[in-house]
Amino acid sequence: MEIQYKTIEVENKKISEEKTEKLIKAFSAVLPHEEVYFEHGDNKIRAHIRELDLLEFKHIVRNLAKEYELKENPFNQIVEKIEKIGSYGIKGKKRIFVGYNKERKVRNRNDKEKKRGIYFYAQNNEFNTKNYEVPDKFVNKIICGDSEKVLKELPENSIDLIFTSPPYNFGLDYNTAEDGFGWKKYFDKLFTVFDECIRVLKYGGRIIVNIQPLFSDYIPSHHVVSKFFMDRKLIWKGEIIWEKNNYNCKYTAWGSWKSPSNPYLKYTWEFLEIFAKGTLKKEGKRELADISAEEFKKWVVGKWSIAPERNMKKYGHPAMFPEELVARVLKLFSFKNDVILDPFNGVGSTTAVARKLGRRYLGIDVSEEYCKTAKDRIKETLF
Repeated sequence: MEIQYKTIEVENKKISEEKTEKLIKAFSAVLPHEEVYFEHGDNKIRAHIRELDLLEFKHIVRNLAKEYELKENPFNQIVEKIEKIGSYGIKGKKRIFVGYNKERKVRNRNDKEKKRGIYFYAQNNEFNTKNYEVPDKFVNKIICGDSEKVLKELPENSIDLIFTSPPYNFGLDYNTAEDGFGWKKYFDKLFTVFDECIRVLKYGGRIIVNIQPLFSDYIPSHHVVSKFFMDRKLIWKGEIIWEKNNYNCKYTAWGSWKSPSNPYLKYTWEFLEIFAKGTLKKEGKRELADISAEEFKKWVVGKWSIAPERNMKKYGHPAMFPEELVARVLKLFSFKNDVILDPFNGVGSTTAVARKLGRRYLGIDVSEEYCKTAKDRIKETLF
């Protein structure tokens, strides 16, 4: 099998052909041909590299420059070009420039993955693999009502992506509830809604929940929610920490941040828990993807630094997430024309951004006031 190399070429107009030949022979005496070799001609030097200890190579370049009294050293240009190569593998002290990312062939890969237990908790699910369309009466709508009841009217496997942040106050009075009972009742109610969300989510669709831990009651809400979805055999796809940068908040004795003006801005970070239904493969047409290469590189990381929403007073809602957060989620995990659902839509950040980004939407909330605001925000996007 022929050995492959990566070729780097530089100009060589200052050193004679005879001296260049001597330099190349000197390199060949200390560097194995299967790792790197040089050619020259037409006032150029070509380095063919496969793997290289870059520190050793720099040392050789410096020593040869002194030995041959080179005032202008084209091999320094080769070093600079090698250093600019951003993709390479590592083997000991050497950088591998060819074949480093070639997938190793594994026999019986599927059987071995099954034995190893790849997302073992989601195996043997009973999800329907056929997807359906959302009825027109639910497309591009803001519906005022109980999400559990409204979602029961939708066919299964019809929503492309669900993005939501569950409220901590729907139908419960925590001030009068007995210790332990209030939160249990809350999560029971929340999970009845999430059960319907799972049912209406398409096979291969994503559900992403923005949530913060309840530090005051020592409840890791993000873990509680994640366990629920894993128990329902959804595949955990990842977790993003949303760094909110609430620099005007005061640090409290128990290790959290609290805003003196807004108790809902108590913490400087929240979590986005990401799950897929049935398969990690998301169906969609490449031409309907609207995320740029630069955005993708910046956003496929474990932490997003995004300032909190500044217009909560304007919209009359105490706990909104910012539109930038929604935009990143929709661009990363959905395509244009997908149907986006927020079952706790509030004043409509999810639906407004979905409309702006060319997605279809369905927002549900029990508050008539919030639904009116959400509809008004949709109207604003039309102009």
